[in-house]
Amino acid sequence: MLRIHFTGEDLARTTIAPGADPLWEVLISLHRLRGRDAAVLFGDWKRQVLPCVPPSTALLTALAPAKGYSVDFLTPTTPVRTLSAQLEALRRTPQSTLRGDLRLLAQLHPRRRLPAWVGSLADGGTDAVAAVASAAAGYFHSCLGPYWSRIQAQIDRLRISGHRLVADRGWGAVFETLHPSARWSFPVLQLDYPTSGDIDLRGRGLVLQPSFFCLHAPTAFRDPSLAPVLVYPIEHSVGWAATPSGAGRGGGLGSLLGPPDHAFGNLAAGAGTAEPLGP
Repeated sequence: MLRIHFTGEDLARTTIAPGADPLWEVLISLHRLRGRDAAVLFGDWKRQVLPCVPPSTALLTALAPAKGYSVDFLTPTTPVRTLSAQLEALRRTPQSTLRGDLRLLAQLHPRRRLPAWVGSLADGGTDAVAAVASAAAGYFHSCLGPYWSRIQAQIDRLRISGHRLVADRGWGAVFETLHPSARWSFPVLQLDYPTSGDIDLRGRGLVLQPSFFCLHAPTAFRDPSLAPVLVYPIEHSVGWAATPSGAGRGGGLGSLLGPPDHAFGNLAAGAGTAEPLGP
């Protein structure tokens, strides 16, 4: 159960995100691509994009396991939610944030060995950070770009209905539509969550981020110091993934399995292992 604690100031600062968030959709769609759930909703999309997945996507899946914690720095919050702005923020991630998130990744997935190039990333190596950003861009353009207008349109419709609901009935009514498990009793919003935890907003407000690829439970940053964002699933129309007008080219399903370290060129050379990041 996730408990989000509000003040009156937080309610005044709560907003619905202005549109789909590119890097959140990159991250969460990777879960859908590797899972076997929701075949009715996402099966057509998976069949269409699997042949187009770039080999560099393995850099992302190393940082975002199919289940459990993924590093927070893959989804930076920017004033303008465009792919270019987010990629620039990703490239500028402070070394302390990289190391902290990667250490937590190692701690929370103790049986999962991280590839050698992650050592360079933890040290703030500019080539390593740039490679991760480029991998996110390549995956987005190949696997999400051909569908992005449909994704945006569906989230825009939800935003419009959400704003109407705020005007008619207030934030409490909006909170209770976020998820079947949502329970609102000021000052606490409760929702089903993979782990038990609390988010104290402390006057910062909350951004409600609808996500096209999110399923089951909402998700949020693990780091409590980050700007509070609640990412939650939307309803879909079956058959949304009609054949796109254009699709990228990539390395196919094999990229998700992770190529050997030498496939990353200089990133792997001398990078060491991620084991020192552990506890």
